[in-house]
Amino acid sequence: MAFQKAVKGTALIGGGAIATVFGLSQFSEYRNKHGALVQVQAAEGAPVRRDHLPTREQQIQALQTSGEFDVLVIGGGATGCGCALDAATRGLKTALLERDDFSSGTSSRSTKLIHGGVRYLQKAIMKLDFEQYRMVKEALEERAHLLQSAPHLSAPLPIMLPIYKWWQLPYYWVGIKLYDLVAGSQCLKSSYVLTKARALELFPMLRKDKLVGAIVYYDGQHNDARMNLAIALTAARYGAATANYAEVRHLLKSTDTGSGRQRVCGVRCRDVLTGKEFDVRAKCVINATGPFTDSVRKMDDQEVPNICQPSAGVHIVMPGYYSPDNMGLLDPATSDGRVIFFLPWEKMTIAGTTDSPTDVTSHPIPTEEDINFILSEVRNYLGADVEVRRGDVLAAWSGIRPLVTNPDSKDTQSLSRNHVVTVSDSGLITIAGGKWTTYRAMARDTIDTAIQEHNLKAGSCKTMGLQLEGAQDWSPTLYIRLVQDYGLESEVAQHLASTYGDKAFEVAKIAQVTGKRWPIVGKRLVSEFPYIEAEVVYGVKEYARTAVDMISRRTRLAFLNVQAADEALPRIVDIMGRELNWCEQKKKEELETAKTFLYYEMGYKVKTDQLTDRSEISLVPADIERYQKRFRMFDKDKKGFITILDVQRVLESISVQMDENTLHEILNEVDLNKNGQVELNEFLQLMSAIQKGRVSGSRLAVLMKSAEEKLRRRQAIPVDRSGGGL
Repeated sequence: MAFQKAVKGTALIGGGAIATVFGLSQFSEYRNKHGALVQVQAAEGAPVRRDHLPTREQQIQALQTSGEFDVLVIGGGATGCGCALDAATRGLKTALLERDDFSSGTSSRSTKLIHGGVRYLQKAIMKLDFEQYRMVKEALEERAHLLQSAPHLSAPLPIMLPIYKWWQLPYYWVGIKLYDLVAGSQCLKSSYVLTKARALELFPMLRKDKLVGAIVYYDGQHNDARMNLAIALTAARYGAATANYAEVRHLLKSTDTGSGRQRVCGVRCRDVLTGKEFDVRAKCVINATGPFTDSVRKMDDQEVPNICQPSAGVHIVMPGYYSPDNMGLLDPATSDGRVIFFLPWEKMTIAGTTDSPTDVTSHPIPTEEDINFILSEVRNYLGADVEVRRGDVLAAWSGIRPLVTNPDSKDTQSLSRNHVVTVSDSGLITIAGGKWTTYRAMARDTIDTAIQEHNLKAGSCKTMGLQLEGAQDWSPTLYIRLVQDYGLESEVAQHLASTYGDKAFEVAKIAQVTGKRWPIVGKRLVSEFPYIEAEVVYGVKEYARTAVDMISRRTRLAFLNVQAADEALPRIVDIMGRELNWCEQKKKEELETAKTFLYYEMGYKVKTDQLTDRSEISLVPADIERYQKRFRMFDKDKKGFITILDVQRVLESISVQMDENTLHEILNEVDLNKNGQVELNEFLQLMSAIQKGRVSGSRLAVLMKSAEEKLRRRQAIPVDRSGGGL
């Protein structure tokens, strides 16, 4: 067995040497061709960037009155917005339509990594697969571009690969070093080996037994939804007519006078917010709809075979204490052969992803099975002193990866890990597959194809080196000016700078005065996160039109903590209602829609399902007696249940004030049969679920325990314990 492993390692080293030599030669060729152009391409020949961002209403008007466009992109994810930006910066008259919000699909539900793909490089070498090697090389080049084009939204991230067997050390070390070498001068930082002691110092939560050491390498990390939005906003500033909530109903076709064939010449569009329908005509229509690729292709030709094979990837978010602030973890081989990342993000910890076949849907839902699989894998790598609890899952989501087969390939059954650009007989261009990191290269290839196929007059790609929205005047110390000039909390200022870049000043200008000595401005939406009310106002300027847009893509509250997002919703809806002139009925609808989104798509349902009216009570008799006593401190009348009035009475007796709405929310979390009261059995089910780790952060449990302790401290000291007396 050891010999087989040694042979395998030797094969990797031999193959790695070949790949290294080839990679370096390819890198030299790339530098010779493109090296001098990286920073100047975007400046030469690109249209003027507008200072003023058009409103959504102005964009809808432009779609209706601007006549025929050169390029019309369907889809507002990373690839679609990338296509719009590429076309607009080449001087092409460009339009983009998205039926939901920008980044509402897969592009906001990623692992948040900007990476070349370590595992793909391993497969490329082991299988001598040149296509996978080329994909990794391109992704590493694009990784460097993405980090430079939006430095406020992205940063290098060290990722640790823990080693538990001696033979794995040279095996993985060679693979990671090849990853550095293929990146060439675009390598973020050189990888390195750590001793066991040093690995535990940097990642103290790591499982200690049998740990040999670790290897650390670097990839990039970003705020995916905000990055997608930055691409869309930059395209709009370069003149693209971009509109979210603009649904394509069907394709428009005309007969080519030369060939007599039907050609796609535009789309019938519906403004989802007003219901108004109108035509948008274009010389070239691009299908960049990710998992929905085939639905648009079938608008063109009902008989065309499907090329998209959707795969669901689930991620979970846990408290930040599960990982160091600036060190990720890679599990290269899970129990079923998949790869799991464990990464710090926005001061929380992301773990994922799964990979399983799924149906295409606009509303993918994370399953309890996938969540438990991820938790199980996380437990394998964390120390025994770190209890990985199901109740610590603060949010969970599922994203659909649009894996594709190439219809132009002889082997149409094999999945392509790279992107595929195809042109139908009627001229519809489809871009599918690929990955977040390579969105710019995918857009470049798509627009190159559009220019060639439709005889459009435009130059070469201008997006290499182009800075995205917020990046132009950003610096790592920008947040200090926000603190000094506006009186924002340091944490809030850092958040604004890393979210909006140089546009953070526009948010700070509209921030409300707090009425406190400090901070002077910036009212938080929820106390534990740095999101402020002014961001909701600014989010409307960034084309947010629903409460879901605000909690999931303008802010990332829904992805960080579903309960915090739920608590912030009423205030968010009130502010948006004021900005968008919503009536009371509309505000109520928005609130309900957003709560449904949190419940199903962001894991609130699977979180609340941990405590149901069928939950088993598995407490020892001593615990049952202790919790019954605690319950009876609130249930003075021995009714067998407690209500808001009971809790208010106890809180008043210990001089604690809490508004009725908050108390109602707290009790509602535990009120399983929703009858407005918490019965003893429900309370025991809660405490049992907490002991098992299935529920954490229960406000009622903490409140009752705290009240019990304060009441005990206030009890009179008996005479015999106070030194006697008369």
